[in-house]
Amino acid sequence: MFRGVTELSLDTKGRIAMPTRYRERLLDRCAGHMVITIDIAEKCLAIYPLPEWEAIQQKLDALSSFNPKTAMVKRLLMGNATDAEMDGNGRILIPTKLRKHANLTKKVVMTGQGKKFELWDEETWDIRSEAWQAEASLDEGELPTELESLSL
Repeated sequence: MFRGVTELSLDTKGRIAMPTRYRERLLDRCAGHMVITIDIAEKCLAIYPLPEWEAIQQKLDALSSFNPKTAMVKRLLMGNATDAEMDGNGRILIPTKLRKHANLTKKVVMTGQGKKFELWDEETWDIRSEAWQAEASLDEGELPTELESLSL
């Protein structure tokens, strides 16, 4: 289970060092093999341990290619999916095309999202995070039904 926000630096070759607290889990879970793809709702990247991505790919493969929306999602997610492997120093290479999609500069933010990570440009993350916090102040009756029973 991955959670939390970590500020990282993208090196000149386009690599990030996976946070130390996740490395052992990634080695145990997937021997450091991951898949990086775009997020279709936000300008960020999704990084999956290989077994998690394989489950998603099976679901994507089962979708009809005759429906234009599902075909588009398959093209975007699978077409941009790139294999990545942690090196001996715990780094992974973020391909240029994916870095461009997420507008990644030197300062990036990695967020744990349970079974995957998201990788954001730090400035974009800060702007979006502030907007989400402003949206989070919901009036009575605006809470989605899935969240009504959640107690924090």
